[in-house]
Amino acid sequence: MRKLLLVILWACFELCQAQQNPFVLVLGVAQDGGYPHPGCKLECCRLAWKQDSVKWNVVSLAIVDQQQKRWWLLEATPDITQQLQLFNELTEGHFNYLPDGILLTHAHIGHYTGLMYLGREAMGAKSVPVYVLPKFAAFINTNGPWSQLVKLKNIDLKIIEPDKSVKVSDMISITAFTVPHRDEFSETAGFKIETSSKKYLFIPDIDKWEKWSKKITNEVDKVDVAFLDATFYQAAELPGRDIREVPHPFVIETMKLFSVFPQKNKIQFIHFNHTNPLMWNEAAQKEFLKSGFGLAKQGKKY
Repeated sequence: MRKLLLVILWACFELCQAQQNPFVLVLGVAQDGGYPHPGCKLECCRLAWKQDSVKWNVVSLAIVDQQQKRWWLLEATPDITQQLQLFNELTEGHFNYLPDGILLTHAHIGHYTGLMYLGREAMGAKSVPVYVLPKFAAFINTNGPWSQLVKLKNIDLKIIEPDKSVKVSDMISITAFTVPHRDEFSETAGFKIETSSKKYLFIPDIDKWEKWSKKITNEVDKVDVAFLDATFYQAAELPGRDIREVPHPFVIETMKLFSVFPQKNKIQFIHFNHTNPLMWNEAAQKEFLKSGFGLAKQGKKY
């Protein structure tokens, strides 16, 4: 009887600890243009124009510290209004409506333009910390309307250096690193998020894995969950357009790289273009999941 009681008490303790562990919450999974995509009249978007239940936000994560009741937003997307509300609803209003900080990867429209809603025309936010790499900080400081957010103290730019860990809470630290991408206005960052219970990798945009100085299989091996670029499933998705103008690793290429990887379920594909069948085709999704890889799901906790 005493042994059974100890087992029950230990199980209760572990459950309590798990309920207090930090976690990541997916607030969006689509490529910068969102889903459905502007101007798209193809099969991939047809149903989404008619049904709100199959519309998906632009790629974004929430990093949540349950013990300190604090949270951080990864990416400020054009869908930030819906994403702030979604987070508030999923967490039952137990956290501040605005995050304790925003982490940005790069200056493409789906990843930072949501900052505009922090300005005086909308929320009139007060000194929201925004973590960016140096070139990105210079871009924001010297280009309107973003510079006005700094001038009016709607945001507080926090310049971070690549490969240097930043401790944002007692239980969470983040490390930005650069990846090769179309860096017209800023560097492109990926993020490693280390919590007291799990490690995460976030690389929504990269040109090709082989262009990176690091080996992606090694980096995934170091974490528990890896959110990886899945913009296009394969090359034939954009007929009439030179796909070399928008380079990304095709999903089939990433799958081949990880074909003998023992823990494929670590990988959660994210940042789907509207043409990618893994975004909208249920049959394709079901068949894909048999491979052992995962598809990041909006509203899911990891």
